[in-house]
Amino acid sequence: MKKKIISIMLVGAMVASMGAMAGCGSSDSSSSTDGSAAAETSTDSEDTSTTTVEGTETLTVWCWDASFNIPAIEEAANIYKEEVNENFGITIVETLSDDCETLLTTAGEAGDFSTLPDICLMQDNSYQKFVYLYPEAFTDLTDSGIDFASFPDAKVAYSTVDGANYGVPFDSGTVVGAYRIDILEECGYTIEDLEDIDWDRFIEIGEDVYAQTGMAMISVQSDSPDLILEMLQSAGASMFNEDGTANLTDNSALEECINIYVEMVEKGVLLEVNSWDEYVASITNSQVVGTINGCWICATIMSVEDFSGLWDLTNMPALVETEGATNYSNNGGSSWYITANCSDVDLAIDFLSYTFAGSVELYETILPSTAAIATYIPAGDSDVYSEPQEFWNDEAIYATIMEYTDLVPSNNTSAMYYDVRGYVGTAMQNIIQGSDMATELEDAQSQSDFAGENLGLQ
Repeated sequence: MKKKIISIMLVGAMVASMGAMAGCGSSDSSSSTDGSAAAETSTDSEDTSTTTVEGTETLTVWCWDASFNIPAIEEAANIYKEEVNENFGITIVETLSDDCETLLTTAGEAGDFSTLPDICLMQDNSYQKFVYLYPEAFTDLTDSGIDFASFPDAKVAYSTVDGANYGVPFDSGTVVGAYRIDILEECGYTIEDLEDIDWDRFIEIGEDVYAQTGMAMISVQSDSPDLILEMLQSAGASMFNEDGTANLTDNSALEECINIYVEMVEKGVLLEVNSWDEYVASITNSQVVGTINGCWICATIMSVEDFSGLWDLTNMPALVETEGATNYSNNGGSSWYITANCSDVDLAIDFLSYTFAGSVELYETILPSTAAIATYIPAGDSDVYSEPQEFWNDEAIYATIMEYTDLVPSNNTSAMYYDVRGYVGTAMQNIIQGSDMATELEDAQSQSDFAGENLGLQ
């Protein structure tokens, strides 16, 4: 009961920390990080729209982003209707990510899930909190026959709770390092010089580039610790213990990440900006050489057609001191969930199993128009994914990203993900301004412990 009483307050705090997030992988971003494109937060009916694939056996779906998620599930419905069930149809209610979570909270607090759709899309890092607060709102898919082994373990982990599978993975947030190869070449480097390196070498290259050009290698939004979290996951480390409680003090991996971050800022290798708009502008207006972020950032980069052929990508740097360090991580992404209000669970399972968890054709079809990069492993062998991309120096970047995806380490997550992310973000900015790291992390730990106690995690 205790966790239900405070759930609205905690979800509200999470939404605030997320800013105005809505979609994963959209190029229409305006104020977001964590693999999500920003969008309005209004719940007015005039700001929503409904699309349908006609059929007599119809499922209702909540998702967002008319250029990304909506066309993806429309295509999935068309494939399923044509190849499996000619009577199948879906009604898609465009529902922003924040709104979806608010409506789910309202249903959970009322104990009435009749207002929920058959299927909903949720951001990966949000889901743990909602299944913890309202486990009865979702359908357990563990024994559904869906082949979860066709997705990377790290992706499946986001929608796995107490060993049970709840979500069907969708788009990728695999981290890439994307860089302007023309600027690198002016400074005597190639993209290969940034492949499979550690952060010490990255800083060396960054210092040299800064000395020659006055440009930082990468930029970040100053109030977001996403780069820190990417660094942590690259070594399988986390802000959390296995039981979901915060692990911010005496966390040597976190301390290494913070020290690297501070060093990069001090040496001009990392440019901090104040907003998502400024972050995007720093990339598209050539203020920085590149960026390290979820692969959904590729759509933003490609929005500047004049830079075609001048970009290439590789993996991210690895931590130096932390055990288990790799060059692979994740930031963002989403998965599909069947709610407790589903009118036909068997139909919903079969639809998701055949399409998002079973159709290479689906991912081949949506890639050119949406840049929705799959986490479905067999899609990586598709000819479409293997096609050279003119914008990206004629490299087959989608196949490369799929290779990276399968190498991302799993790490601990928590129902408190966005709460603790916010506390760490505040601590980071105070440390940049000169505050003592140990003191700031102790304060963040105290705030996290309080939130955990309210959730019943302590």
